Amino acid sequence: MRYPPEETAEKHARILEQASILFRERGFSGVSLSEIMKATGLTHGAFYNHFESKEDLISESIDDASAKLLDFMKESAASGKPMTQYVDRYLTEQHRDERGDGCLIAALGSEIAREPAAQAAFTRHVEGTLKGLTEPLAKAKKKSARRDAIHTLSSIVGAIILARAVDDPELSEEILREVRAALD
Repeated sequence: MRYPPEETAEKHARILEQASILFRERGFSGVSLSEIMKATGLTHGAFYNHFESKEDLISESIDDASAKLLDFMKESAASGKPMTQYVDRYLTEQHRDERGDGCLIAALGSEIAREPAAQAAFTRHVEGTLKGLTEPLAKAKKKSARRDAIHTLSSIVGAIILARAVDDPELSEEILREVRAALD
């Protein structure tokens, strides 16, 4: 049975959304296609109407989540909010604890090396994020805008990874607080 194009597109978007959340929470190998499809309310068999393989889904879900995150970053910049507000929102306990809705880079960076098919999509996301961090610095005529953006991105991603990894809540909060203070 054929579904209307709008319904097919909506199902496709739901699959991408759920896959992205589950991948960020549990990693690529920690989630099966059946689990992803169950989370969307669809059957496993319907998967192949939308994607050729899990690798195809991984790549497309990164592109989809990246587009949403970069749009959010652009909206923040367009509203005149300084990048320090972006950094401050990034380095929060809420972001640390909500992996499924958090940063692709922090959640999946170490996994990408084992997923060559996803590296191009991931690289586009990193470049887009760097561009979003560089533009406000470049407008301020900062000569080291790109270098400062790379430093900021590396610092905030590293801080989230460390804050998630330690089992001491006070140390976790200290990591976030100190990196925020260093970047302000």
